[in-house]
Amino acid sequence: MNENKSLKGKTAVVTGGSRGIGEAISLRLASLGANIAIIYAGNEEAANKVCSKCIEEYKVEAKTYKLDVSDFNAVKETVALIKKDFGTVHILVNNAGITKDNLIAMMKEEDFDAVMDTNLKGAFNMIRHLSGLFIRNREGCIINISSVSALLGNAGQCNYSASKAGLIALTKSVARELSSKGVRCNAIAPGFIVTAMTEDQADNPLLEHIPLKRMGSVEDVADAVEYLVFASYVTGDVLKVDGGIAM
Repeated sequence: MNENKSLKGKTAVVTGGSRGIGEAISLRLASLGANIAIIYAGNEEAANKVCSKCIEEYKVEAKTYKLDVSDFNAVKETVALIKKDFGTVHILVNNAGITKDNLIAMMKEEDFDAVMDTNLKGAFNMIRHLSGLFIRNREGCIINISSVSALLGNAGQCNYSASKAGLIALTKSVARELSSKGVRCNAIAPGFIVTAMTEDQADNPLLEHIPLKRMGSVEDVADAVEYLVFASYVTGDVLKVDGGIAM
């Protein structure tokens, strides 16, 4: 750990923190000394593995919380538990997200609603219930994981693209509202990142349109999170991690 970039004594909440991008973010923040509250939707085994690694390898405090981030009251209750367990929170990474792809002419209403509820409303719920702690501390860093789909659109993903574009607008509004309280809010827009969710896209013809000619890694996104955590003069921004596809 770089001693000049230490999060020792800080607590980070990472939604969708048990796998893929969320796992990489949880471990990166733990490696920097942060205590980690790992939010997961259903895979308890995966969440516990990440939690154990945070504790054993990085010697920080870590706990897991099963939560449907789209449930306003459940988020409120979980935030209260996190406050009880860790005392306060300094960093929030809204990474929880789902896809239910289809062409718009065939998309079911419940599939549109489910994606919006998790990807966009879920981020709102987390920010809404943690903002009081940030304001009280006069310190906070919120990072919303959006997507390059928010900037370009993606056929068959009108629900996902809309939810991630809404997340960018939410980011900018929150940044304006909370900046005077010492709270920063930024977004990251990953492109094609190798995860269990995207590994079947290795032959996607869109890869030819990526200037760097390759998919990104979860560590590339974790690098961006690390940068924004320490970038004290950056707020309301969207950092693309996309190999140049949306330039």
